[in-house]
Amino acid sequence: VLEQLVKAGADVTQPRHVLHYLYFSDRDRADVAAEEAAARGFDVSVREPARHDPEQWTVVCERSDVVLELEAVRDTTDYFETLAGSHGGDYDGWEASV
Repeated sequence: VLEQLVKAGADVTQPRHVLHYLYFSDRDRADVAAEEAAARGFDVSVREPARHDPEQWTVVCERSDVVLELEAVRDTTDYFETLAGSHGGDYDGWEASV
């Protein structure tokens, strides 16, 4: 994602809006993960499953003040992978505004 942003002309040294996506099989697991991410400073929303996948709760974690330094990106990715895994979920990556 970082490489794609640079190719698109983004100045990654400037703060931007970043979203992370996690998926869980039930609401309780999603809520616990959401609370932990919120305690770490993220704005969090828990989304109900879509009709096509009634057993997949989505947790979206976002911040608007992120500077995309490589080490910070790695640390945040590691954090969300661990958070999702510790609650039986999956981390599906991140996206950022150009």
